[in-house]
Amino acid sequence: MIKHIVLWTLKDHAEGADSTSNALKMKALLDACANLVPGMLKFEATLAQPGLESTCDVLLYSEFIDKEALDAYQAHPEHVAIKPFIGAVRAARQCIDYAVQD
Repeated sequence: MIKHIVLWTLKDHAEGADSTSNALKMKALLDACANLVPGMLKFEATLAQPGLESTCDVLLYSEFIDKEALDAYQAHPEHVAIKPFIGAVRAARQCIDYAVQD
């Protein structure tokens, strides 16, 4: 199994909106990518929550049966289509992919 975790910090203002509005739009775009490919086991997009510690604005936690499933997700047209918006609103991105034994 491959775990794919991405964290984004958003710009204060981008694409004509503030970071809160962009975070909500980004989460909706990510949520639409759930179940895009066979082998996607888990897909959870979430936003930083007031009152809880966070050093990022948006988090994606996902699990795939294998690297081929992750690669299929990365190349899927619906996933590729959201990248320009995310690239425009993000100030920073952190990512880690790692394999775990079932």
